[in-house]
Amino acid sequence: MLSVTFADLRFRYRQFLIAVVGAGMVLAMGVLLAGLVSGFAWEINQVVDAQHADYWVLSHKAEGQLTAASTFPETTVAAIEHEPSVTQAAGIAVLPQVPLILNGKTTLVNLIGVPTTGFGAPGDVTGSGLSDRNDAIIDTKVHGQIGDVLTAGSTSLHVVGKVHGRTLLGGLPVVYVPLATAQQFGFGGLPLVTAVTVQGTPTSAPADLDVLTTQRVEDKTLARMSSAIATIKNTRGLMWLVATIIIAALIYVSALQRVRDFAVLKALGASSGALFGSLCLQAIVVTLFAAVFAAVACNFMTGLFAQPIAIPVSAFVTLPLVAVGVGMLASLVALRTATGADPVSAFGA
Repeated sequence: MLSVTFADLRFRYRQFLIAVVGAGMVLAMGVLLAGLVSGFAWEINQVVDAQHADYWVLSHKAEGQLTAASTFPETTVAAIEHEPSVTQAAGIAVLPQVPLILNGKTTLVNLIGVPTTGFGAPGDVTGSGLSDRNDAIIDTKVHGQIGDVLTAGSTSLHVVGKVHGRTLLGGLPVVYVPLATAQQFGFGGLPLVTAVTVQGTPTSAPADLDVLTTQRVEDKTLARMSSAIATIKNTRGLMWLVATIIIAALIYVSALQRVRDFAVLKALGASSGALFGSLCLQAIVVTLFAAVFAAVACNFMTGLFAQPIAIPVSAFVTLPLVAVGVGMLASLVALRTATGADPVSAFGA
């Protein structure tokens, strides 16, 4: 029966190749959607870890979300830094979805005000750090160059450095500016911050502030994207369903074309289970080839998304398992055709 199954695969290779490519593209999109979900966590991790903080202090109203932009007085920074168990503390101001103009085009960015030197200043910068209040360090997704001028409201910012992989809120690039500049732009010059980054262990904070670990801030900030993540996961489920339909259509047509063959095989003593197993094996082989195609193709499709794609290893581990499941489910549509073949028809005209 195995030789018959693989002989049919070779004989109808064009049909199966079309299904491999079609289902493979759908499976590749499923893998990319898994990478899209992981990308939300990855970008938050990149921005939060770049501050090299052990703890974060945020307003209680922010509910642990870095991008909530809930403010409190900058004087809190000094109070926290004076605690015996704290080594360093720095105030930052995160202003989400700020429109900047570059080369006549408006770009939404996440503006982050930080200290210009020492703890809290951005690291891993290509170019120079912040020194003047009108300096800016941009993520590479802004598509600007060192020396370019950004316009934020009535403020002109000069690009002095670049960083890579600093985005938030689904791929919106981060732009670092001096804290005073962010305060002028977002708070009318008032000495306010949206977070305090801390090295060491703060033991107390005012009643309206929360002390959170880095991991807690990442988790809470990611929770803001929960609706988008749920939508993407549902869409990924639809991708698996579409792949199942593609393979099912192929196997059903193949079964219809092989009715006479099934009748002959039954006349020669093949059981209904063996015939269905042949179709099931074909479906699994096709979907496994589609999974291999998907694993390769998805690496060339990441550029289709503005959001960072961080495909987890688990996505590639589960891909062949999904492929086998899809193949077995798809083969069910041809169950009746395979098992219902009449051996008598093998001897008909």
